Amino acid sequence: MQKKLIALAVAGLASTGAFAQSNVTVYGVADATFDVVRASNVANGYDLGNMNRVSTNSSLIGFKGAEALGNGLTAVFQFESGVGFDGAGALGVTRDSFVGIAGGFGTVVLGNLTGPTRALGGAVDVNSGATSIGSNGALLGKLGNNLLNTTDVNSNYSMAPTYTLNSAGVPTPVASQNGTCARSSTCVSIFDNRWKNAVAYVSPTFAGLNATVAYVADENKAFHGASSAINTRGYDLGVKYANGPVMAAVTYNAVSLGNSANTDVSDFRIGGTYDFGIASIRALFDHARADHFTGVGTATQNVFGLGGTFNVTPAGKLLAQAYFARDVKYNGNSQGDTGAKLFEVGYEHSLSKRTILKAVYAHLNNDDKANYDYGINAVGISTSPAVAGTTPGLGATLNGIQLGLRHSF
Repeated sequence: MQKKLIALAVAGLASTGAFAQSNVTVYGVADATFDVVRASNVANGYDLGNMNRVSTNSSLIGFKGAEALGNGLTAVFQFESGVGFDGAGALGVTRDSFVGIAGGFGTVVLGNLTGPTRALGGAVDVNSGATSIGSNGALLGKLGNNLLNTTDVNSNYSMAPTYTLNSAGVPTPVASQNGTCARSSTCVSIFDNRWKNAVAYVSPTFAGLNATVAYVADENKAFHGASSAINTRGYDLGVKYANGPVMAAVTYNAVSLGNSANTDVSDFRIGGTYDFGIASIRALFDHARADHFTGVGTATQNVFGLGGTFNVTPAGKLLAQAYFARDVKYNGNSQGDTGAKLFEVGYEHSLSKRTILKAVYAHLNNDDKANYDYGINAVGISTSPAVAGTTPGLGATLNGIQLGLRHSF
């Protein structure tokens, strides 16, 4: 899929050869499904019966190209927009968009970029294009739903705990939290969104090994003496090995929010895939952390997952994955019933090299004090009504079926 090739190239999960073009190329993906989703066991009795919808799953249109400059140098560019065509329609340059230069030294790009941490999560996911209600973005990096969404156009990022600690050090739920996820929205962590105002270097590949270094600029830095201190900045590092059937990568993403509390957040991942030809296996470990977290102190959480695919026919493929978010820890103390489990099974049938029929079933089971939602096309449980002093959507169980078509051009 061209979409994945582009994202992985920028993130160091593909070679710089992906930029070897002489003309402007128009490309894209049209992916639509008919969904039936359900939320049950929601705290305070605010369940959602079967809801039907049509979803355009990370559909996109893009323009990319290159110009040979001589002396082994090439100018590269890309403008990529997400396309929503299930409702009134939407179009904006919100995806990987950049300009840069490539040569024997590697590639340097500037713009709105996928970092290596996000790219690794997508590379291990079993779904074509890493897009489905069963995608692993439902659990990765969210740290108990405290690290949802991304920076705004000014590089600002606001966060608030789902739980705070009272005077006795006992976790107490709060009625609001960072980044509630609207129905049918993308609901992934700060580490699984693209970085705005970023510059990245992608090294050449040596014996299957390459590296990526990305920096996020502090465009929101406050003037000295300003009443509200802010200076958000970060970096994203990745090393990846790909040779034959093996792909393995390690990434580390750290962001200093630069707020008055000096909050720092980070995410460490290690994962990989092995392709047997007729089948593949995938595994991923994720560790998210927040330090100087207002009302909490230090928060950590581990997520791990396994997945695989199996070719039942030359054109048909079964896929399955399971991800487990462990309980969040505050200052080293485990907070019971704050984890969740995600299970997905599906089938993809290729009608051609560019067109796929697909069917997916996804089950997300929240513990009593958790309210995770699907990463792609959320149900919107965090926006459900809530009793004063409680967090919306706690304990929800989500079930969903998607049937649809994916076409790449």
